[in-house]
Amino acid sequence: MQIVSYLRVSTARQGSSGLGLEAQRAAVAGFAAAGACTVVSEFAEVESGAKNRRPQLAAALAACKLHRATLVIAKLDRLARNVAFIANLMDGGVEFVACDLPHANRLTLHLLAAIAEHEREMISQRTKAALQAAKARGVRLGNPNGAAALLDGCKTAARASAAVRQAKAARHAAAVAPIALSLAKDGLNNREIARELNRRGVPSQSGNGWYAEQVRRTLLRLQVSLAA
Repeated sequence: MQIVSYLRVSTARQGSSGLGLEAQRAAVAGFAAAGACTVVSEFAEVESGAKNRRPQLAAALAACKLHRATLVIAKLDRLARNVAFIANLMDGGVEFVACDLPHANRLTLHLLAAIAEHEREMISQRTKAALQAAKARGVRLGNPNGAAALLDGCKTAARASAAVRQAKAARHAAAVAPIALSLAKDGLNNREIARELNRRGVPSQSGNGWYAEQVRRTLLRLQVSLAA
């Protein structure tokens, strides 16, 4: 079985340090080894589980459709803490498995997603209550040094975001490599390759269809990868 790995952490600090990601990657690797599965792509995201807009998850789902693969996550709450999101995903035509619940059925997944959503809401309420109590006691909230104190964190987050984008581009290029390189060897130019990829329904990295410049960048990444 071919699988696509999806990893998620909630903060930029976790994403840049690897905390959380390595444990999830190890869980997916263990699942793949136990089932003699092949990991065709890996996608990592730094985003809150409360948010439904996930570019990396969308790319992972596109890769699943491209390779006819199964989406694998380390834990169900890494996918989402939202019942509606999980329900829509289950109806989206892509099979997915959580390593901590490999044999869970649709009912079990709905129930666990509901519990995770409730837990997220309770955490949010407790955090707000604690901040209000601290403010009532006269505690000054926020960083006394202002925005300047956040500069190092912003730089770290920007570097982590750039690394994630570059890794995403490289993984997508690798996913379409067999088709793109075959078309290039047949003598098609970049515009013709883009037209053929769109005709075959191969998803582009942006999800908005292929055009000549995208094909040029993809082929360039593939050449660099092959040279390395």
